[in-house]
Amino acid sequence: MPKTFPTPKLVIFDCDGVLVDSEPASNQAMADNLARHGLDLTLEQAMAYFTGGTMAGVMAKARSLGADLPENWIAEIYAETYARLKEGIPLTKGIPDLLARLDAHGIPACVASNGSEEKMRITLGQNGLWERFHPQAMFSAQSLGVAKPEPGLFLAAASHFGVQARDYLVIEDSGSGVTAAVRAGMRCLGYAPQGGGGRLTALGAEVFNDMAEVPALLSI
Repeated sequence: MPKTFPTPKLVIFDCDGVLVDSEPASNQAMADNLARHGLDLTLEQAMAYFTGGTMAGVMAKARSLGADLPENWIAEIYAETYARLKEGIPLTKGIPDLLARLDAHGIPACVASNGSEEKMRITLGQNGLWERFHPQAMFSAQSLGVAKPEPGLFLAAASHFGVQARDYLVIEDSGSGVTAAVRAGMRCLGYAPQGGGGRLTALGAEVFNDMAEVPALLSI
């Protein structure tokens, strides 16, 4: 028989790639920038290398791959990425219905991201979610000084809501996010909209492909 879980007392969403479909735009901006610094990558390669990472980690990885990056590169790539995101980023399909279902069942939700609050203001602000989550239910690695794959970001969220790790659930799309959830001792759903998801499964996530599947996985 399939394993059953109690209904969670808190759902923590990653932002990029989970709440908003921002990864293609962000990583295209990354690929375009790195091409000017001597590293040619396809969009698919950029997403494979950099999704879920901190910008300092992305910088180190890009340099290891041969990019000649200036010391002020992080400020440069933030500016270019934000400009690209301001052109328009949609919510992930199914997110409005899922949030409404959580509200109907009285289950609180928050967002925990390795990205900055400024980035979330751009992406979530376009879609009416900035006001929902900010500031009481928004946790940024840049603000808190602890990033995935370390568990501290999720543990800070749990502490804020007074919920023990075993009673909350994380929805993630990156290996670093899944690893952080597992290290925090929480259940994690791994969102893989293009299919596959073998890496997320190997890291400990329960993989799903469509947000419409989540209510059944949460028993709501």
